[in-house]
Amino acid sequence: MTDAASAPHSFDPHALPPLRDVIARFGLDARKALGQNFLLDLNLTGRIARSAGPLEGVTVVEVGPGPGGLTRALLATPARAVIAVERDHRFVEALQDVVAAAAGRLTIVEADALTVDPVELAPAPRAVVANLPYNVATPLLIGWLKRIRDYVGLTLMFQKEVADRLVAEPGSKTYGRLSVIAQWQADVRVLFNLPAKAFTPPPKVASSVVRLTPRPAPEPADWTAMETVTAAAFGQRRKMLRQSLKALGDAEGLLAAAGIPPTARAEEVPVAGFATLARLWRDGAAKD
Repeated sequence: MTDAASAPHSFDPHALPPLRDVIARFGLDARKALGQNFLLDLNLTGRIARSAGPLEGVTVVEVGPGPGGLTRALLATPARAVIAVERDHRFVEALQDVVAAAAGRLTIVEADALTVDPVELAPAPRAVVANLPYNVATPLLIGWLKRIRDYVGLTLMFQKEVADRLVAEPGSKTYGRLSVIAQWQADVRVLFNLPAKAFTPPPKVASSVVRLTPRPAPEPADWTAMETVTAAAFGQRRKMLRQSLKALGDAEGLLAAAGIPPTARAEEVPVAGFATLARLWRDGAAKD
């Protein structure tokens, strides 16, 4: 096997059979139950791979490679190696031609991504670049955010409405728990949008490519406390915080200590405010 660290990165994504031919050869119909929608335009997959930033020396973990459009594009970058996690055995077989052409730089792991830890799969520096199956995109993201500083970055495709929530600002209708958790841990940017017609079969919604880069010094707060406080606050988002946070104890005392008006609503509180609430609640709960 070629040493991936020293191998020349001369992979040509166009040298392999066209993706539509691969799909026809292996009978690779998209399965709705697995959230499968294929991106077959190599110009678009190349754009996604390039948008992941400098990948020289980085091991990239891809989730849900499908027929391999993005996989090919990633192998055309200076990435040290690509590890593709695929639960559908049909695609594991279909990707073997790409494995052979990659000269030791591509590994296929047949597994459910929800059960796999990319940190254990890939040596540092590592990144995740993926056109995520939409039905598991949010739980995958939350899991990766818990260890975001183990990655140089996450470049992920989501439904546009999820991407809008990730970057939503306080005061907007789309600002919620996901906005707070993501922005607490990472700098989040929507890079570009893709229409439904770019996919085969076309989904019912547009998609967005989002890059999340770890914050070197996020607002200090315990993860569990942050989840607990944001769940209570946004669980009753139409109510004032003095009401929605009652389940946590002395809501008015907690808000006063955090310098947040008791009449404020969850969508009005910035990330730093939630971090303060989480710290105060955790410390108070620890004393009880």
